[in-house]
Amino acid sequence: MTEPLPLHPLLPEAVTKAAAERRGRPHVFPDLDPATSALVVIDLQRAFMDEGAPSEVRQARTIVPNVNRLAAAMRAAGGRVVWIRATFDEAGWPIFFDNLVNPALSGRILDALQEGAELHALYGGLDVRKGDMIVNKYRLSAFLPGASNLPILLRTAGIDTILIAGCMTNVCCDSSARDAAMTDFRTIMVEDANAARTDEAHIAALTTFLQAFGDVRRTDDVLAMLAPKG
Repeated sequence: MTEPLPLHPLLPEAVTKAAAERRGRPHVFPDLDPATSALVVIDLQRAFMDEGAPSEVRQARTIVPNVNRLAAAMRAAGGRVVWIRATFDEAGWPIFFDNLVNPALSGRILDALQEGAELHALYGGLDVRKGDMIVNKYRLSAFLPGASNLPILLRTAGIDTILIAGCMTNVCCDSSARDAAMTDFRTIMVEDANAARTDEAHIAALTTFLQAFGDVRRTDDVLAMLAPKG
């Protein structure tokens, strides 16, 4: 078994300070209404989480406790919890799998991410509860039009605020967060509940998102925002 990794480092103070100065306040969204908020957890499936899995992101195992804390707090506050599963059929996504993935690996990834496959399942350490939503997505972003039915499910439920967690910070999480922001969801990436394959990729993605797309918060900040007032 490989040695456990630490959480990614937090964003440098210079990054958060520059973003605050640019918008004139520390955070884009200073509060949350749990009734109109959802925690959206991206791709924490066995294909990404298991040791030796074809899309393994070792760092993703470190965020599970924070994801579970966020999910429990969101439910307790009256918000929604959504678990997103990357899903492809045998045809896959040719432009991606035929060109951007090593041919020796693409077949293993496609096999793992077909619905019903063993590694398509959500990771066993996640605290998934009855009443949570489980939604398949068919591209990197869960909010890309046509990639999933997530946006309509959330709009129908009266959700306007999204908290993004999961993996990878710089790929599916960032793509989902950007598309959510571009379609008028108030969007927050939770920095210590996202994971990438390197610290550099994680920090770069969060830096750009914070500068131009939405907010970045830490788990403890979000828990305080969700806690009962008074």
